[in-house]
Amino acid sequence: MIAIELLEKYNGIIKNYKSGYTIFEEGKQPTHYYQIISGEVKMNNYNDEGKEFIQGIFYKNQCFGEPPLFIDQVYPANAVAVTDSELIIITKDKFFELLKNNSEISLNIIKNLSQRLYYKSVMAAEISSQDPEHRVLRLIDYSIEQLNFKKEEAGFLINFTRQQIGDLTGLRVETVIRAIKSLEKKGDLKIINRKVYR
Repeated sequence: MIAIELLEKYNGIIKNYKSGYTIFEEGKQPTHYYQIISGEVKMNNYNDEGKEFIQGIFYKNQCFGEPPLFIDQVYPANAVAVTDSELIIITKDKFFELLKNNSEISLNIIKNLSQRLYYKSVMAAEISSQDPEHRVLRLIDYSIEQLNFKKEEAGFLINFTRQQIGDLTGLRVETVIRAIKSLEKKGDLKIINRKVYR
């Protein structure tokens, strides 16, 4: 998203987080801009029964948690390292200074935020009105388009666990498994060595 050299110019610090580490917590005031150099980070919430809902999953070269920086609100979700992750972070003040001095990067940030808003709108409509197979396929197609999933000989490798697909679509894992098997029978997905391809 933003070149590492430029972030370092604005006092960017590279930090490593172990898998499972909470980078920031829901309800806390935002103080930094976060960008992934390597690894995977999820933003999540838990309901009263302790069930996890994943707001989003972020990968290499993506940023996360920046909307509250712009509106001076607390984080609406936790950020947790899914795998061992290396991030580059800069303070809120330095981030705004960087944006003021680099209009093209400001436009890229706006585009990125707009894509995420669009995704949330699409998924909200899908979750409220569509059957499980449609939800799963819609999530997969959007993720291929937006997350640059790797194309292999068998097709696009879907880099989500069944649990993550459930958490992202509001479905139970058992329902996701049934939907994926049904989509495989219809020829919409392939399952090779337990991995899902589109």
